[in-house]
This record gives sequence, structure tokens and C-alpha cells, in this order.
Amino acid sequence: MSANADRRVKLRCRNVWKVYGANPEAHFTAGSGDVGDTPGMVDCLRAEGAIPAAANVSFDVNEGEIFVIMGLSGSGKSTMVRCLSRLVEPTVGEIMLDDTDLLQVSQAELIEIRRHKMGMVFQNFGLLPHLSVLENVAFPLKIQKIAEAERLERAQEMIDLVGLAGRENAFPNQLSGGQQQRVGIARSLAVRPEIWFLDEPFSALDPLIRRQMQDEFVRLQTKLNKTIVFITHDFLEALKLADRIAIMKDGQVVQIGTPTEIVLNPATPYVAEFTEDVPLVRVITCGAIMEPVRDGLDASTAVPPETTLEALLPSFSDRQAPVAVARDGAVVGMVTPIGALQALAQGEARALAP
Repeated sequence: MSANADRRVKLRCRNVWKVYGANPEAHFTAGSGDVGDTPGMVDCLRAEGAIPAAANVSFDVNEGEIFVIMGLSGSGKSTMVRCLSRLVEPTVGEIMLDDTDLLQVSQAELIEIRRHKMGMVFQNFGLLPHLSVLENVAFPLKIQKIAEAERLERAQEMIDLVGLAGRENAFPNQLSGGQQQRVGIARSLAVRPEIWFLDEPFSALDPLIRRQMQDEFVRLQTKLNKTIVFITHDFLEALKLADRIAIMKDGQVVQIGTPTEIVLNPATPYVAEFTEDVPLVRVITCGAIMEPVRDGLDASTAVPPETTLEALLPSFSDRQAPVAVARDGAVVGMVTPIGALQALAQGEARALAP
């Protein structure tokens, strides 16, 4: 995961609604989803028998960011990610990928954007059972009419990247669940997407394999630096992966922020309940609590600002020695053992406050 500072917006979502029912567009003026009173509009739609699955949703996704959308079942998170790619057609709103409004392009243009700029991974692996691993990964490149030698070379590169070298000729029924999901990830990466959509990709896996896939995902992102929208209902998974999190409830976004911001400063009782079991040691980062640097600080073991206290604690050589915090090779602060303990105590007090 990487910091958000100074990164340009890759995907911009503004006032997006997805309403199921008879003639839902009639509720909106000139196609605009900016209704002002979102809760009032939601109540009005429900009173008339319509179902607002996404209600006036707005957010930005920065280039190279892992943006996690999460919520309980029925919150609208999966509907929203499908709206972003128009697998589900939004009722109104604006979705900009760079300078292109995805809601205004033709179906033919949308197909080309999906083929060349988007990667998608879903909970269902969706592998073609009659094709080998190599053929499955190369399949979207075949659709693009890329020459056989080039597509097989690129597919092999992706197979190596996800750690499946040696299984190129295996078929899906010869692979474990985790291996099948790796094939799905490799296939989605083969087109070299500019933006990557993942809808609960690990939720069908058992806990051990799921943790391994999360680690693999972090490793891949470190190498590839993709712009990612990731859907989950598991806050600990979001905590491990996210640069920023958007929490949804009843089709609406109720809070957007870093994991630290959301856990320490929940915007609503719903968010507070959602995050109440999160260990603060996994959330608080060095960058959030660092102090000015003292003279004589040993910078040889500096850690980046996004290092959590959980990862930092083994770095304390004794009860008094601070640890340097560095960004781009330059020391920007330090964390002391007492500072870490005070931050945890303050966080606990805030979490327990009525």
C-alpha cells in the first residue's frame, strides 16, 4: 500500500444512483443525481415501491490507490462496483475514468474500455473448465486478437507473477481454490488494466488460504502499483489492504477515510459498531503519531510512515530508544515506546467514550 499524497484522481464517481423499479429516471431532474436531501429521496423512492441500491454515491479513487468499499450484506457495495464498470447500468450520475464519462460512451466503446483498461475479479473464479491454466490466462488476449506467441508469452509472465509456474498445463479441476483464484487474478492482469475491480475475491476461500491470498495481493500491488477498487465485508481484510475505505449502509456512503481515521473517529454509531473489535495496534500508524526528530537518532533502522504499531513493536531495542520514521529516504520523525503506548491508550479511551 502507498500514500495518497500528490496522486492524481484516476476514477471519479459523482452522485451515482441505482434504483430498481418502474421508470426510476422520472424521479431525477435532467439526469442529475445531486438531489440535496438524499435520505428524503431514499424514503420517497421506497414509499413508491422502488429500491435504491446505490443512493447519491460520490468518491474519488487516486492513481495507484487501493480503495476499499465495504459494508454488510445488502449495503450496496457490490452494486456500486458493478455500476463503475456498467455491468449494472446506473440510473443517474457521473463516472469519470480519466477524462472519459463512462455513462456517456456507446456500448462498443464500453466494450473496448473493458477489454483494454479494466481488470475484474469476482468471488466466483469463472475459469473455463476445458482450458488449461495458460489458456485461461491468455483467453482475454485472444479476444483482443493478439497474436498467439505474444499472448502466450504475456500469459506465462502473469502465471509466474502469481506464483503458479509449473502449473501451466493443469486444468481448473486439478487446482485448489486458492490456485484457481490466482489464475483468475493472472487472467485479469494479462490485459494490463489501468484500473482493477475486485468484488470479494477471497471470501469463498478457507481462512488460511484467504490470509495467504491477502499477502499475495499486497505483494502484487507492491510490484504493480495498480489503481484498485476492492469490495469486502470483512473489516480486518480492509485494514490489511486499504489505503482508504468507504463504508456503505443502505446504499449510501456513510464515511470515507483511512483505516486509522475510521477506527479512531467513526462518523456514525453504525461505523463505530462496525469497527469496535478492531485491534488498535493494527490501525495506528507511525506517521499518525510521530514526534519531531531528536539529535543522535539512529536512522539506519528507519520505518515508513504507514508502518503500524503492530509491525513497529519488535523494532524497539529497549524501553527508551526511539525508532526513526522515513519517507523517500529522508527521516521525517520518530516514534518512542512511550508515545506508542500513549497513542494506544488514547485510542482505547476514544473508542470507549459514549
